[in-house]
Amino acid sequence: MKIKGIFVIIAALFMSQIVMAQYVFKGSIENDAWSGEAYLSIVDDYRKISGVHAEQIISKTNIVDNYFEFKGNNLDEKNRIYRIHVDSCNDKDQNTNHFNGHCDNSQEIIFIANNNDTIDLPISGNNQMFCSIQSTNTKSNVFFRIDSLQELMAYDYADYRSEASRKLNNKKWFSTFQSFGASLDEPLAELYIYNFLSDRSSDLYAYYTKDLAANDYYDQLLERLDTKYPNSSYLNQYSTELSSDKYISTTIGQSYEESILIFRWSYVLLVVSVLVNLWLWWRLVKTKQTKKQNLTDQLTKQEQKILELILQDKTNKEVASEIFVSLSTVKTHINNLYKKLGIQSRDELKSLYNS
Repeated sequence: MKIKGIFVIIAALFMSQIVMAQYVFKGSIENDAWSGEAYLSIVDDYRKISGVHAEQIISKTNIVDNYFEFKGNNLDEKNRIYRIHVDSCNDKDQNTNHFNGHCDNSQEIIFIANNNDTIDLPISGNNQMFCSIQSTNTKSNVFFRIDSLQELMAYDYADYRSEASRKLNNKKWFSTFQSFGASLDEPLAELYIYNFLSDRSSDLYAYYTKDLAANDYYDQLLERLDTKYPNSSYLNQYSTELSSDKYISTTIGQSYEESILIFRWSYVLLVVSVLVNLWLWWRLVKTKQTKKQNLTDQLTKQEQKILELILQDKTNKEVASEIFVSLSTVKTHINNLYKKLGIQSRDELKSLYNS
């Protein structure tokens, strides 16, 4: 009976621990400009890690005396990405802004937590909010550390804005971020970095596609996610994106080589085509000139002179005056000229020699 009683006590203690397990996320805001409500969101889509997204909001609470608190026991036992934000949207604009994922005047903090964590977001020494995290979870503040590294990178890029400097910085900072992310021993932090480095709107995206084809880091991250977060939305999203980007990277590389080859052959074909057309044009001109010369050689000297004057748009009367013969003689020569050339009018004559 004593042993049975001990088991009952142990079971009761165990059940009490389960019941008591809960999260507490609390913090202070800097002034009354944010009085209203605070929102807690769970971020399953790391491409929407920042911003105001209505579908991510899981809880809201009133801000009282510049203080807010979220607590409960309904979160995942494993680490997930969470966001707390406040905004100054009025009731009329709030639904629209939250739906569109945009708010002109809002403050947010992104962190890693689970159902057992207590997190405090105090006002910092310079009276700023959401600038520090006090947490029972050692991974909660990794995004702050990554943001600090991003600031160093920004200074590095701004130091000298040349193409050569940019290429060197791309290689340096990709390697730096990847090594730093792996050292944090938290794949969710690496996803935060990956989201930044692989952003298609970023100048770094072109380098990312090249790095993807040559660097096995991305496959290693996939393995780490699969080990720590199997069957999670993070793993599924990353796996899908990685497969798609690898295909694009390979296709771009092949397309580039094919484009170069096509360009070279197109250039050769263009040159050959131009040369052939020039030769054909020259042959056509020479053929017409030969034909005209052969036709002209059939004519007498007088008829050739009349031909030249007709091509100068001289009238029969003007032709007669030029060669000092009568008008009837000119007409006779013209009729003979027409017969030899196989034509019947001045228009045909001009068309034959002016084409």
